[in-house]
Amino acid sequence: MSEYGPPERVYVENEWFDGPRAGIADVQGAPHRFKALYDDTENQSLGTFFVWPVDEITVELEQEQWRIFAAWNVLYEAGEATAESHPAYGGKSARWDEIEGLLKASRAVVPQIARRALAKLSHIDAEVRYPASGPAYTLSWRVL
Repeated sequence: MSEYGPPERVYVENEWFDGPRAGIADVQGAPHRFKALYDDTENQSLGTFFVWPVDEITVELEQEQWRIFAAWNVLYEAGEATAESHPAYGGKSARWDEIEGLLKASRAVVPQIARRALAKLSHIDAEVRYPASGPAYTLSWRVL
């Protein structure tokens, strides 16, 4: 079985539950969507991900939506925004909602070309919890 590769950039995180569960990160040097596999009967992550390549437009849209979230989070952590004002609730940010519509299908469907992989997380020191440049961690991948 192959070893883990070097730490690679995480562009966005779409889901977090005891660790990253979905988002976009470099896998072997190229942007890929990653999505955790779950055991529905146990309602828990299996520690394995599906990974598949994504195009540049998808990465740009995901990053734009991440920046909207990061800007909201700065206000939230400063006490200037409420949890109810989170852009993901819909109707809070027209651009967020537009991007959400454009990305919904690519987030939901795991294509046949997806590979399975394991990931190892390494934190990056950051001044803010969610930097506009992306999550404050890298992922090292072991493609199965």
